[in-house]
This record gives sequence, structure tokens and C-alpha cells, in this order.
Amino acid sequence: MEKSLKAKKRFEETDFSCSQSVFSTLAPDLGMDEENALKIASAFGGGMSRHGEVCGAVTGALMSLGLEFGSASPDDEEKIRIASQKLMHQFKERNGSLLCRELLGYHLIVPEEREKAKESSVFNKVCPLLVKDATELAVKILNKA
Repeated sequence: MEKSLKAKKRFEETDFSCSQSVFSTLAPDLGMDEENALKIASAFGGGMSRHGEVCGAVTGALMSLGLEFGSASPDDEEKIRIASQKLMHQFKERNGSLLCRELLGYHLIVPEEREKAKESSVFNKVCPLLVKDATELAVKILNKA
């Protein structure tokens, strides 16, 4: 199954967050086991633990790029910067924002807003498409390396 569809399906059919769905789908091909990928990405759903910051799907994709292009040396960060900026630019161009609260129209850290988001089905309508999109963009960047 295509990676972006697999990540989307994982998000739709499990209780995994957007960041977990993206990162755990891509990480095994990049040398990290799925269980550790799920653990690492677990705090990033909802734009950093529901704070509405950068979309968790984007964060999961960025973590994947880090596995491929990241460096343990501060002098060798150009590859990851280029790849990350490309992903973020393309995601924002397609979706209008990088911020979860803007993409969903709700600020999930506020309990009343989170309830409204649930009632609106935004998690079923919008989030799966963002997961698919972020995964697709990451795969394209990874495959061009």
C-alpha cells in the first residue's frame, strides 16, 4: 500500500495521533522500529500536545526527514534544513497554514474548543487528509535523495 494511504488509514482506524501515524509509517524504512517511532511521536499530536502549534502530521514528516538527512554534527545540517524547509513550504502552500489551530479552526488546548472540534467531526474530515498530505510530501523528498 502506498505510504500516504497507509498513514491515513492508520490515523482513521486507530487511536494514534497524526504525528504517530505519519512517523510510524515512514520510520521503519529509515532504520527505526515502529514501536519507538510511535513513542517518539506521541507528544506531537494536536500541534505539540494539543497546543495548536505546527501540525502533528508535519512534525511526524519532519522527524522522518531527520532520520534520513539529519546529522549528529552541527557542521553538517544543510541537508536537513533544505529538506525540512521544502516540506514545510509545500505543506503550507497546499493547506494554507502549518498551524494545527488554523488548519482545524479550533484551539485544542481549550476544553470547550476541543469538544466543538469533536462535534464538528474535523478529526475525521480534515486530519486524515493532512496526514496523507504530509506523508506524501515526505515520501517525495525522501525518494529524490
